[in-house]
This record gives sequence, C-alpha cells and structure tokens, in this order.
Amino acid sequence: MEHGFEATSLRLITTAANVNLAAANYHFGSKEELFQAVFIRRLDPMNRDRLTLLASYEAAAEANPKAAPLTCEKIIAAMFIPALTLARDHARGGKNFLRLLGRAYADPAPFIREFLSNQYADMLSRFRQAFGRALPHIPREELSWRLHFVMGALSFTLAGTDVLKMIAQYQPSDVGNDELLLKRLAPFLAAGLRAPVASSTDKQQWFNEN
Repeated sequence: MEHGFEATSLRLITTAANVNLAAANYHFGSKEELFQAVFIRRLDPMNRDRLTLLASYEAAAEANPKAAPLTCEKIIAAMFIPALTLARDHARGGKNFLRLLGRAYADPAPFIREFLSNQYADMLSRFRQAFGRALPHIPREELSWRLHFVMGALSFTLAGTDVLKMIAQYQPSDVGNDELLLKRLAPFLAAGLRAPVASSTDKQQWFNEN
C-alpha cells in the first residue's frame, strides 16, 4: 500500500511482520504468490457476496411478472454493499485491505494488473450482463469501459480517507451512514453509465477543443 508492488520486497514484508524470510519462501514460494494469497483470501469471498446479492435482487425482480429489469442503482448496490461490509470488518483487513486493493488497482506492474483482471473476470462478466440488460442501448465495449470507471470510483470511495473527511466537514452526523453514502454514490455512477454514447466525430471534436 505504501510502496507499490515493484518496490515492496519480500524481505521488507517479512521484516515488518517479524517472521523468517525462509519461512515465507517455504510457504509461498515468491512475492507474487504471497500477493496472490493475500488478495484471494479477501477478494474471493467479497466477490461471491456480490454475486449472491445480485442474484437475490434478480430473483426478487423475476418473481414479479410486471417488474422491469434491475435499475443501475440496484446493480451498483450489489457491488457496493459487500465491499462496504468488508471495509467495516477489521478482522478481515477493513479499510487497510481496501486501500491496498485501491493501490493495486492503479499499480503499473503487469503482474498485478493481470492477476486482478483474472480474479475479477467472472464477477465483472456477471455484472456486465446485468448492466447490459439495464442499458441495452450501450455498446458492449463502451459498457466495459464504463464498468472499469465504476470500479475505480468504488475503490476510491471505500479506500480513501478524503471522502470521510469531506463528509465530516460538511455533515458530521452523516459519518458512518452507509445508506446515505450509497444514496449519494449510486446516482452519480448511474448517470455515468447512462450517459449518451459519443460518436467518433464528437470525440474528435472534444479533443480538438481541449
């Protein structure tokens, strides 16, 4: 979290943890495998919780014959709530793990990018399908980009301290109000997901003007 993947040596980790370097090598084999173990231990349960919650929302909607497809806000909630639960769980790393995840998400190391891409693949594919049904007019490639931005915004919101400081500054009573935070975040992200798709001409014009 402090130094990034490349600058964090296995010796630095074992020194901070007050464990033997040889023992770490024996159990994990390499720094890469140690990082994988750390992330798998936390990410896999969180992603399973996300998929379970999404499935429960979809089942509830399908039970009503007149119900429309899930809204973007509801799908975002399925992504957000399990992550927020983890952020509040100090026994599972809490915000420290999410800060680590946020740093890893932006880390330029190829290993980290490839690993997270693989770990998120099934979960993101499932959510992409749900968003695709909610936003049938958005092309698949464009939706993939927008979902990438959503994940970045979620990571920042959950892992960063700036958000909590801002809330405390303007409305101290709202600190720790998870429902209110979701109500503020979901419309913002949903608006980005629903935004009109710019044509190639519009994109070129925007770059020329800026």
